[in-house]
Amino acid sequence: MSPAAGPRPGAAQRLALWAYGVAMRLLLPAMLLRCLWRGRREPLYRRFLAERWGGGAAPDAVGRLWVHAVSLGETRAAAALVQALREREPGLRVLWTHGTATGRAAGAALLRPGDVQAWLPWDSPGAVRRFLARHRPVVGVLMETEVWPALIAAAGRAGVPMLLANARLSERSLRRGRRVDALLGPAARGLAEALAQGPDDARRLREAGVRQVQVCGQLKYDMTPAPEQLARGRAWRARVGRPVVLAASTREGEEEALLAAWGRAVGGPAAAGAAGAAARPLLVVVPRHPQRFDEVARRIEAAGWRLARRSGWDAQPPPEALAAEVWLGDSLGELASYYAAAEVALLGGSFAPLGGQNLIEAAACGCPLLLGPSTFNFADAADAALEAGAARRVADLDEAVGLACAWAGDPAQREARAAAALRFAAAHRGAARAMADAIVALRAAALAPAPAPASAGRADPR
Repeated sequence: MSPAAGPRPGAAQRLALWAYGVAMRLLLPAMLLRCLWRGRREPLYRRFLAERWGGGAAPDAVGRLWVHAVSLGETRAAAALVQALREREPGLRVLWTHGTATGRAAGAALLRPGDVQAWLPWDSPGAVRRFLARHRPVVGVLMETEVWPALIAAAGRAGVPMLLANARLSERSLRRGRRVDALLGPAARGLAEALAQGPDDARRLREAGVRQVQVCGQLKYDMTPAPEQLARGRAWRARVGRPVVLAASTREGEEEALLAAWGRAVGGPAAAGAAGAAARPLLVVVPRHPQRFDEVARRIEAAGWRLARRSGWDAQPPPEALAAEVWLGDSLGELASYYAAAEVALLGGSFAPLGGQNLIEAAACGCPLLLGPSTFNFADAADAALEAGAARRVADLDEAVGLACAWAGDPAQREARAAAALRFAAAHRGAARAMADAIVALRAAALAPAPAPASAGRADPR
């Protein structure tokens, strides 16, 4: 059986895939309208629309390694993996695909001569078939959770082995997947391999139907914060001259509760006055999604806080930003700077039932973390960080804000926890090398010439 081949689906699975394909074709106009709508705020969504149907400019060569990283976080993790692959093969050519504007913008900075970048086509049979025929990749690498039924089925027919790298699967997602097993089961079995973040992920991936799974660790431990970003954040902290508390990658519904808890902890915006802000910690809020920057700014100002937006200055904050009570981190690609500026961070997505965001970058920057109750998206990393003393779990935002203010005002506490965070991050590196080894092996098998027929080379007995 070739690396791309998998068990043939039965009649029920074929019917489910056919129905899914029909549904996706019917949804294409709605998905196009959504792209155009999102393009009002993020113009990149309106560009290269032909690629969504598998079209676009034809590449000048074929045979690239295809890496799909849907958004910013996955693209940054994939960068560490591709760097490890390039160390083994300096001339490697990569086809990068993405699903969001932030992912594509980050991927553009990673392009080398011979690389190509495109939107991942919509998961309809015609679009994925045209995409594969146009680019003809050797191997496809999907990052983390990107299992698309039509895409994997088409790749199997085209002889393109598909691998899931930095793979994770929560119990919640496994339960949901079982409800549509006729559709997702064949997709899981169609993967040549999954490179899991941890043992629990590996177990769940096998239960979902992936035939070959190995545990390689979490790629995001191999992401090294840019030194210039760390230096920028430290310069901000020195210029601010008071403790900084960061709410990192906040999600919808969290900011309003955060501002209320912050007001209860520090006395509210009215208690500060024009000069009083300098006597209290600075709150920095960095929303997870750029399209929400303006909305969050309005919420902060409506609550009465004096706001400064990161987009309002160049390298260093001006005097009006230093006098503000809340900063809005409305910039892209600077999360490491915010972590370096902060004494402690609250992990967004963990104070609402959303599963939390990636906490590893905070640890790599030496920033202690407070986690809310919901961290199922990164359960293994959260448990390891808690055990290592790099993070602490709290019940709600009131407890988080109170503890953050206490830590921020205690330099010894902060330094001890920062050191624990750095040790934790360093102890878990190495996933990029392990995953690169697996991809190199799969790619070599895909590029190997087909075996000759059994009768080839035999002497004629006559």
